[in-house]
Amino acid sequence: MKSRSESLIRLKKFQVDEKRRQVAQIEMMVADFERMASELDQQIEIEHTKTGISDTAHFAYSTFAKAALTRRDNLLASANDMKSKLEAAQDALAEALEDLKKVELLDQREHQREKDEQAKVEQENYDEIARMRYRRQ
Repeated sequence: MKSRSESLIRLKKFQVDEKRRQVAQIEMMVADFERMASELDQQIEIEHTKTGISDTAHFAYSTFAKAALTRRDNLLASANDMKSKLEAAQDALAEALEDLKKVELLDQREHQREKDEQAKVEQENYDEIARMRYRRQ
C-alpha cells in the first residue's frame, strides 16, 4: 500500500510541475507578444513622425506602417487568445494542486492509521506483560 500511495503522490507532483511549466510558458508567450506589439507601436510612431502622415486612409500612408499595424494587431490578437489559454491552464493547475493535496491527505491518514494500529499492538503486548507479572506475584 505504501509504494502505491507514494507512486500516486509522485505522479500527482509530476502533473502539478507539468501544469506549472505550461502556465509559465504561456505567460512568457503573452509577455513576448505584448512586448513585440509595443515595439511595433514605437516603430509606427517613428514612421508617422518621419513621414508626417498618421492617417491610415491617406493615399501616401507608409506601407511599412500599414504592415506594422497589421502585425501589431495580429500580435495583440494572439496575446488575447493566449490569455484565454492561460486561464484554462491556471484552472488545470489549480485542479492538479487540489488533487495532489487530496492524495497527500489520504496518504497522511493511512500513515496515521498504521501508527495507531502499531501503538495498539504495542499497548496490547505491554498489557499482556503486565498481566503475566501480576499473576506471578
